[in-house]
Amino acid sequence: MSDSTATNPDPEPGRIPHPDREASQAGWLRWLPGLQILRSYDVSWLRHDIVAGLVLTTMLVPVGIAYAVASGLPGIYGLYATIVPLLAYALFGPSRILVLGPDSALVAVILAVVLQQSGGDPMRAIALASMMAIVSGLVSIAAGLARLGFITELLSKPIRYGYMNGIALTVLISQLPKLFGFSIEGSGPLRDLWAIVTSVHAGMANWAAFAVGASTLAVILLLKGHQRIPGILVAVIGATVAVGVLDLGTRADVAILGSLPQGLPAFSIPWITYADIGPVVIGGCAVALVAFADTSVLSRVYAARTRSYVNPNQEMVGLGIANLATGFFQGFPISSSSSRTPVAEAAGSRTQLTGIVGALGVALLLLVAPDLLQNLPTSALAAVVIASAIGLFEFADLRRIYRIQRWEFWLSIVCTVGVAALGAIPGIGLAILIAVIEFLWDGWRPYSAVLGRADGVKGYHDITRYPDARRIPGLVLFRWDAPLFFANAELFQGRVLDAVSNSPTPVRWLVVSAEPVTSVDVTSADMLAELDETLQAAGIELCFAGMKDPVKDKLKRFGLFARLGEDMFFPTVGVAVSGYLKRFDVAWDDWEDRQP
Repeated sequence: MSDSTATNPDPEPGRIPHPDREASQAGWLRWLPGLQILRSYDVSWLRHDIVAGLVLTTMLVPVGIAYAVASGLPGIYGLYATIVPLLAYALFGPSRILVLGPDSALVAVILAVVLQQSGGDPMRAIALASMMAIVSGLVSIAAGLARLGFITELLSKPIRYGYMNGIALTVLISQLPKLFGFSIEGSGPLRDLWAIVTSVHAGMANWAAFAVGASTLAVILLLKGHQRIPGILVAVIGATVAVGVLDLGTRADVAILGSLPQGLPAFSIPWITYADIGPVVIGGCAVALVAFADTSVLSRVYAARTRSYVNPNQEMVGLGIANLATGFFQGFPISSSSSRTPVAEAAGSRTQLTGIVGALGVALLLLVAPDLLQNLPTSALAAVVIASAIGLFEFADLRRIYRIQRWEFWLSIVCTVGVAALGAIPGIGLAILIAVIEFLWDGWRPYSAVLGRADGVKGYHDITRYPDARRIPGLVLFRWDAPLFFANAELFQGRVLDAVSNSPTPVRWLVVSAEPVTSVDVTSADMLAELDETLQAAGIELCFAGMKDPVKDKLKRFGLFARLGEDMFFPTVGVAVSGYLKRFDVAWDDWEDRQP
């Protein structure tokens, strides 16, 4: 959709609509963006939405079935998990273009729980997967209502890349047995890869199934760059026709999908055992994190392209309700789709009516022609998932990160290896742990500098960057580039004392350039009191310059503001220097004073 009026019909120049402002006027309708869109629907959009919905349907069917099978579930449930979320998101989702449904990024997480807990029982498998969707939905809704839409930003880009590369590798490995026409007992990505190699070497591969799957994969990849040609649909139809005409299911023992049950998904409460609760809750929370991270990124991309704004908290609520709905209607966890959304956009979608038409198209297939895809080979479904997994890999930007900051590149690699070695759910835990460590490390070992006056440059600057910078006798200007908290308090004290010890002249004032300091906690406040005592004993006064008012408020509560004295807090470093020069008879020739 190249025209911004497709989703934002009358944007005011120089303005981007903000849902929070609209929400304050819309009352309860703020939680039903679909109704707001319906109230302002332009009839001229109808033809575009219907055509885009029909085009989208051709992709929803094979992809939904493929992701269900890849998740360890019967294929029909992939269609159930396609119909219900599209209808729910059309009402509760804030984005007009996003397409929701089964997603390759969630396959490994769902499969990990289903394989471990179901014992090979398909009914138990779908109950487990449905309950994961319910847990994911509740977590997303609660987070959205609590306005926690920012939480996915806590994972840095290299860590997200590493996690997604690990997920892509895990999904790809999990589909190789189906591509070769045999099955293995899943026990982890790396062990599975070894089992696949030994199985192929032992002659277990069905080469007819492999030929069908490999051909399907080749067609999908070759047609991937052609937006006007539905590569997945062409490849899947070709594989289905070939298997049916040649009767490969019987003659070559090629596994096929078989007949789908006729009818629509029904309301059902997924009952699980007490022993399932732990894995399902952990898996559901993991799914919620991955799904919202993907959805928020994709939603922001399309919001920017359409000159609109999507509230991340409402996005989380919409995604949560879609998952909750699919969990109660025999589906499994879903997310936004980075492959089906562009199809809808390229086909001319204007609003979420496109998703409704797509859902109705899939429902019509189940009611009228459930046997249409009975000859669809399992190896072709594996090819669809493998093609999607290949699309998840990120290499280009990692090469850029390697060039500019290698330690973040290696963090990404560690995440990838962690997911591949430990599995999807432990891999998420590892990614979050690394993100926390990365955050703490940046604050734990921040940059600090002693400042001086460099001729020809306004202000006071790091003497290591300006070796010729002059320092005022008896005055140490020290800058700390981080919040002060328990993990770096001792380091701060040590660096301040080092700066005093390394001063070329006896020190009278130690001025902390505190503008970068955004917070102070109890531990660091107590450290400042100890530091003041140490400096006072040496005849040195502790001062602060440029400290933000909220940080000053904390020092007042901690009693430090009164202890140090209000006159020891200066609005800028320049004012602090002027105060020092007025109080002490110091020979100081500033280059600015010599300017005409």
